[in-house]
Amino acid sequence: MSLLIHLLISGLLTVGLPTSTPAKEDSPNILLIVSDDQGYNDFGNLGNGTITPNLDRIASEGTRLTNFYVTWPACTPSRSGLLTGRYPQRNGIYDMIRNEAPDYGHDYEPSAYEVSWERIGGMDLREKIIPQLLPDNFVSAIYGKWDLGMHKRFLPTSRGFDEFYGIVNTGVDYYTHERYGVPSMYRNLEPTTEDRGTYCTYLFEREALGFLEEYAGKKPFFLYVPFNAPHNSSALEPHIRTTVQAPKKYQNLYPPVAEEYRNVENYKYHERSDFYGPTRVVTSEARERDYRAAITCMDESIGRMLDVLDQRGIAENTIVIFFSDNGGSGGASNYPLKGKKGTTWDGGVRVQCLVRWIAGEVPAGAVNNAFLTSLELVPSLADVTGKALPDDIIFDGYNWWPTLRGKAYSPRDRMFWKRRNLLGARLGDWKWVDMGNGQGGLFNLREDISESQDLSKRHPDKLIEIKKAFDQWMEEMKSAEPRGPFRDY
Repeated sequence: MSLLIHLLISGLLTVGLPTSTPAKEDSPNILLIVSDDQGYNDFGNLGNGTITPNLDRIASEGTRLTNFYVTWPACTPSRSGLLTGRYPQRNGIYDMIRNEAPDYGHDYEPSAYEVSWERIGGMDLREKIIPQLLPDNFVSAIYGKWDLGMHKRFLPTSRGFDEFYGIVNTGVDYYTHERYGVPSMYRNLEPTTEDRGTYCTYLFEREALGFLEEYAGKKPFFLYVPFNAPHNSSALEPHIRTTVQAPKKYQNLYPPVAEEYRNVENYKYHERSDFYGPTRVVTSEARERDYRAAITCMDESIGRMLDVLDQRGIAENTIVIFFSDNGGSGGASNYPLKGKKGTTWDGGVRVQCLVRWIAGEVPAGAVNNAFLTSLELVPSLADVTGKALPDDIIFDGYNWWPTLRGKAYSPRDRMFWKRRNLLGARLGDWKWVDMGNGQGGLFNLREDISESQDLSKRHPDKLIEIKKAFDQWMEEMKSAEPRGPFRDY
């Protein structure tokens, strides 16, 4: 026997050998819940009339982060950022993976859809996401909205998740599970229509409860439940696409509206579309009711997950995190923030985040105004589960636990956003916005959370400083190891 083989067998030489990383003995479980397009103000405990007793419970038993940002003002790049811990410009998903033709009234033929961008685009396979960055004995699942690629190589069970049931696209019809007529529901690597006709939220609840019943208290787990609620319904029919579908049971919890629909003589599917004509659309009052009803339905599903954690005796050592993927639109309220989904105003990128971890000494009933972001998830979850992050990957987040426990200031002092020609940057309390159309300015968020007073002329040096920081960030992103699908390399 050679000396090398002898040393390997005896365990005296392990350099270069693949190793398994088990979770810490007291490692917490993780339940990450993400809503879709929920407004900053759309929580019952904030008093705007939305019924959310279970989200309010998480807030009362944990900490509400009020100064929390996501990485992009719309679905796909925001999700890439929270799952990788890297800016979208670094991980390659810095725009949407979707077809715009349906916005113009176009209905895809199957053969054309198969080669469309929405079908073939996906997150670069070199990127690592949360389940790949946790200890090896964690069991993981995602039930809900994926939105990072439809081909098998891009789907969650090809990226480290053990189980997946959900929609692969962005918005869908809540009952047919189709995006503009194209089926979107998958189980693991295969499309499925087995549950067609059942409201999406009920399905994601069913799967999540089944997962918890199987693994809660038996194995450490990472359960990711990205609801599609309360995103607008993606259907070609204007009377559906102009609102959020919600079960009647939850609509009835809100005051009745005077009119459900209004007639529009020259309805346009999109502001740039030539496809228009007379049709019927949902009124703004009905849209707000439907939007809130979808949130309340989602909230009830979340409550049932919390109940299982209680019943299994693992609630104290399960980290529960909730936030929206971006700011609200449609029937949402982002008060007191300016702007909405799709903008780099705070109303597009700043959301409420709820964190409950009783055993981890996260204060109950606290409101934390520290500057934090969704980029913090990856390093924070790796830290408490005992998994060292790879040295060869640049992460853009920080460990947030000392800040949440009130033992340290947030290590974050800056954040940057770029959505095509919409720009944004925050340094400390100062935020610069360029909406690409002459709108924007320099704002002090500590004194002006609504971004209403442009201080560019009063503080030109601060404007120069923040623009310089943005330019340096852009140079860093451009020099990063290139990732698909958008970059030319």
